[in-house]
Amino acid sequence: MVYGFLDIAITPSVRAAQAEMGSDHLWQDFRGHRTFDRFTPNEVAFIVQRDSFYMATVSETGWPYVQHRGGAAGFLKVIDEKTLAFADYRGNRQYISLGNLKADDRAALILVDYARRARLKIYARTEVLGLADDLALTEEVLDPAYRAKPERLFRLHLEAFDWNCAQHITPRFTEAEITTAIEPLRERLMMLETENAELKARLGE
Repeated sequence: MVYGFLDIAITPSVRAAQAEMGSDHLWQDFRGHRTFDRFTPNEVAFIVQRDSFYMATVSETGWPYVQHRGGAAGFLKVIDEKTLAFADYRGNRQYISLGNLKADDRAALILVDYARRARLKIYARTEVLGLADDLALTEEVLDPAYRAKPERLFRLHLEAFDWNCAQHITPRFTEAEITTAIEPLRERLMMLETENAELKARLGE
C-alpha cells in the first residue's frame, strides 16, 4: 500500500535504524493507504490558522538548515489542494534558505498548533518567484499591513504530508488565545465589581 510521506522519508539507513530499534515490522507490514498528496479541508483549516512554521532546506555541502517563518495568521497561503505560497520579506540578508533552494528545490515544513498539541509535516518542491513573475499570486500573498519589504515569493508544490502525534508538545498559548480564554472571567469580574459598587452605594445611604 501507499504511505506517501514515509515513502519519501524512509531510506536504507532509516530502515537499518528501525531494524536496530525493533520497529521495522511496524512499517514493513503497513496495510493502510496514506498517500496524503493533496490537502483536505482539515489540513487547509489547520494551515490558514498558523502564524508560524519551520522550514528545512539542505545546502550543497549536505548540511541541513532550519529557518523559522512567522507573520499574521494565514500568511502561508493555500493556493489549491497541492500548492502553498508565502511572501519572502527582507530579514538579516543572509539568504541561506534562498541559496539552498536554488541548488535543491526540496523543502520540509513543520507547522505546530501548540495550544491543541497538533503538528503537520510537509514535503514540497519549492519554486522561487520574483514579485512581478505572477502578479495575481503576488496580490494574493502579500499583506499590505505587514511592515516589511517583500523581496520574492515562494510557491511550494506538495509532494506529501503527514500528521505527527501529540507527544512531547508542551502546550503554549498566544496572547490572542489567552485574551479569548479569559474574556468570560473578565466579564464576570466587571459584573461583580458593578454589583459591589451598587451594594456599597445602597449601604452608604
